[in-house]
Amino acid sequence: MNSSGSVLIVIGWAVVGAGAGWFVRWGSVRLAIMENLDLVPGHKAWQVYGPPILCALLFGIFAAHLTSIPVLVLRSVFVAVLVQVIFFDFEHRLILDRVMFPSMVLALLLSLTGDPWFSGHDWWHGLATGLGAGVLFLLLALGGSLLFKTEAMGFGDVKLVAFMGLLLGPLPTVQALFYGVFLAGVGGIAIIIWRRSMKGTIAYGPYLAVGALIALYQLPQ
Repeated sequence: MNSSGSVLIVIGWAVVGAGAGWFVRWGSVRLAIMENLDLVPGHKAWQVYGPPILCALLFGIFAAHLTSIPVLVLRSVFVAVLVQVIFFDFEHRLILDRVMFPSMVLALLLSLTGDPWFSGHDWWHGLATGLGAGVLFLLLALGGSLLFKTEAMGFGDVKLVAFMGLLLGPLPTVQALFYGVFLAGVGGIAIIIWRRSMKGTIAYGPYLAVGALIALYQLPQ
């Protein structure tokens, strides 16, 4: 394909991404209502325009990077999921089951068919990684709660990590967790400096989701 055709695909897919980001914003509130959560969506600029802008940017980046249309479509679905996690968790400190569970099922089905993004892995590697990562973070969450007498990590984060394992496979999941923990540390330091206080907690989900986005982008086609 010539360069002008590639540019058109990138631009067109970015427009699709903007629509997906709008749907993420609109759908999140509806899904929260279905989970019987009494939430009111915020109206700050980053809350309203953040998902469409970030989705458009990421869809365009992935379109410029990938040559296979089916792989681009599949990865873009997961990009939209991770963008939803980023903004909803920042805004409400929640990761919705109605987002995570279907995403985990889709990632599991792809894993069982051989992980279409990368080769050299047996069908069970994604499943084992998802279970292993989920159990590890569940133990960390329970241990943190016992040690600090408060919720150190939400169970939504546990589900997110399990989803990452199913989606990415062994080594990319380790890389994604490294990115996420590092970014959470940087974010935590920035929050302490901004608030001039060590009180309070941070949402880990957005940072883990960013780590997953980086690892997803780095996967071979």
